[in-house]
Amino acid sequence: MTAGATHDQGGQERADIRGTVRGTAPAPLSILDLATVGAGVTPGEALAATTELARTAERLGYHRFWVAEHHGMPGVASSTPAVLIAHLAAQTSTLRLGSGGVMLPNHAPLAIAEQFGLLEALHPGRIDLGLGRAPGTDPATARALRRGSLEDGEEFPRQLAELTHFLDGDFPDGHPYARLTAVPHNAHRPPIWLLGSSGFSARLAGQLGLPFAFAHHFSAANTVPALELYRSSFRPSEVLSEPYSLIGVSAVAVPEGGVEAARFLARSAALGMMRVRQGRPSPIPTPEEAAAYPYNPAEAEFVEGWLANVVLGEPTQVADGLEELRKRTGADELMVTSHFHGLEHRLLSYELIARAYGLLG
Repeated sequence: MTAGATHDQGGQERADIRGTVRGTAPAPLSILDLATVGAGVTPGEALAATTELARTAERLGYHRFWVAEHHGMPGVASSTPAVLIAHLAAQTSTLRLGSGGVMLPNHAPLAIAEQFGLLEALHPGRIDLGLGRAPGTDPATARALRRGSLEDGEEFPRQLAELTHFLDGDFPDGHPYARLTAVPHNAHRPPIWLLGSSGFSARLAGQLGLPFAFAHHFSAANTVPALELYRSSFRPSEVLSEPYSLIGVSAVAVPEGGVEAARFLARSAALGMMRVRQGRPSPIPTPEEAAAYPYNPAEAEFVEGWLANVVLGEPTQVADGLEELRKRTGADELMVTSHFHGLEHRLLSYELIARAYGLLG
């Protein structure tokens, strides 16, 4: 069995998780999109922009396109990944689509098994199920989602096992759910990925032999330790014979003006994240608003720290930065995210990155 190959319950080989490296790129390159709602933009316009971005990603040769579950954030429209994935899959034909991720503790495992079983039935071989254990929101919204029951992270392995049994239809005899079936039930299930920003999911993904996606874009200090933990914990499974890791990376490419021109755009995302951390989330501000904002010393330090983990510059600078990061971390795949204001600039950035990284040859 080759590294990255996936198998169903009966052991038949499925499509390779790694996929085909496009053009002359050294590794697969993918996109994480949050359906960014910028200042002056409606949610409908933001979702239309995400749709256009998915079609563009397919044309440019990106390997997969994931959307994330967030709640209570005016700057993010992707609150329900399964619904958005269904729409994007209908607008594309070859691009892999998935969740980066579904926050499993917010949902009944049976509901997720049915949602992604339906997506797999509609678009076989194109769906990824990425799972996280964080709420993806503030505590009050999490309580509303979970109807007052805030289970801690230790419940996540049990929820994951239940979801996997529903997808595979293989609860053991005597289990309370042994007679239940997640409908539709497919011969092949979508690949399950574990997402994380610390060591918990890294170790669990390794122990279960699952692919692992790490949120380098907001937890850069933990990237190398988490990936080393994943690899050291890894046990071969029916899903993977060797570890397979992906890291999310914030990146902004501009046609000219170098790092400073890219920082001007990226600062809008940094200000948006600063407001989230301060408990006052808002639509993503314009670059002009971010440049004019009166930062106090603590705020300026936060923004500079955030920008330090963004790969910035003209196309070759960004491509070189991505490749340096891939080699330093040993990640098998990079997933670029650009959560700044302005669809036109984001589309251009992704195209410049694709060409410079070699996706188009």
